[in-house]
Amino acid sequence: MIHPTDSVSQIATRAGLAEDEVIAAEERLFTLGLLRTSPSGGRVAISPESAADALLAPLEQDILQRRIAMAATRARLHALSGDYLEARSMRSAKSSIEVVEGIENIRAVIDDLARTCVSSLDALVPGGGQPEGAIRAATPLDLETLERGVKTRMLFQHTARKHRATVVYAGTLIAAGAQVRSVSVLPSRMLIYDASCAVLPIDPLHTAAGVALVRAPAVLNFLQQLFEHYWDRAIDFAEEDQRSGSEPTDVERDVLMLMAAGKKDEAIAHQLGMSPRSVSRIVARLMERLGADSRFQAGARAALHGWLS
Repeated sequence: MIHPTDSVSQIATRAGLAEDEVIAAEERLFTLGLLRTSPSGGRVAISPESAADALLAPLEQDILQRRIAMAATRARLHALSGDYLEARSMRSAKSSIEVVEGIENIRAVIDDLARTCVSSLDALVPGGGQPEGAIRAATPLDLETLERGVKTRMLFQHTARKHRATVVYAGTLIAAGAQVRSVSVLPSRMLIYDASCAVLPIDPLHTAAGVALVRAPAVLNFLQQLFEHYWDRAIDFAEEDQRSGSEPTDVERDVLMLMAAGKKDEAIAHQLGMSPRSVSRIVARLMERLGADSRFQAGARAALHGWLS
C-alpha cells in the first residue's frame, strides 16, 4: 500500500468510494490474506503468491494426510486378498451349488466373479432389448474384463437387434474385442466364468429373486455344452437378418416353427422375447404371403415351400 497508515475516510476520499465500501474491501483483503496489520501501525499488502501459500497450506496438509490414510487403508485391504481368495476357494470346495438372494448381493457376486476371472466369460442373454439401466451398469465392467484379455462371448436373441440401446451396447463390446452373436431362442440367462463357475437364475422369469452359483464339474460341463450348442447355431450380431426374395427371415422362420408346433401368439412372443403385437403382425404377414386362411394351412404351405427345414 502506498499510504499504509491512512484512515478509512482518507482512503475513501482518495479512491472516490464510500467508507462502507472501503471497510468491506479491507475485510475481504484481510480474509484472503492479502492485507496484514503492521506491528508499527497501519496495514501491509501481501503478494498473492505469499497469501496463497499461507491460505492453502493447511488444506494441502489435510489433503496429504488423507492421501496417506487412503494409501494405508488400501494396503491393508490388499493384504487381505490372499485370505479372501483362500476363503472363497474353501467355500467353493464345500458347496458345489450356492444360492445367493437379494439384488445387491447378486450384483456384488457377479462383480466379484467378473473382476477375478482370467480366461473366459460366456453369456446367454435372453429376451429382446436389454434395459438401458442394466446396460449402463454392465458396460464399464464388461470393458474392464475385455481389457484384461478375457475371452468374452455373448449370445443374444435375434429380437435384440431391433433395440437401439442393445445394438449400441453390442457394438461397443465387439469394438473392444468381444464375440457377439444372436440366435432365435435361448432357454435362460446364464453366465459362465473361466469354465469353473456358472451363474443361473433360480427363477428365469424373475432373475432378481436369486441366483445359483454352480461349480460342480459335471453340471458345468453340461452347461458349457449347452452354451456351445446355441453358439454354433447363432449368427454374428453384425450380420443382417434379412434374405432376398420371398424367403422368410430367421425371426419369421422361428415364428413359423412355433406356429406349426401349435403355439399361440402369447407363447411365441414369450419364447422369442417379442411383444404379442409384433408376433401377431408377423403371423398376419406370413399368412398373406402364403395365401393361407388359417394358421394350420400356413404351416402346411410353409412346409411345402421348405421353409420349416
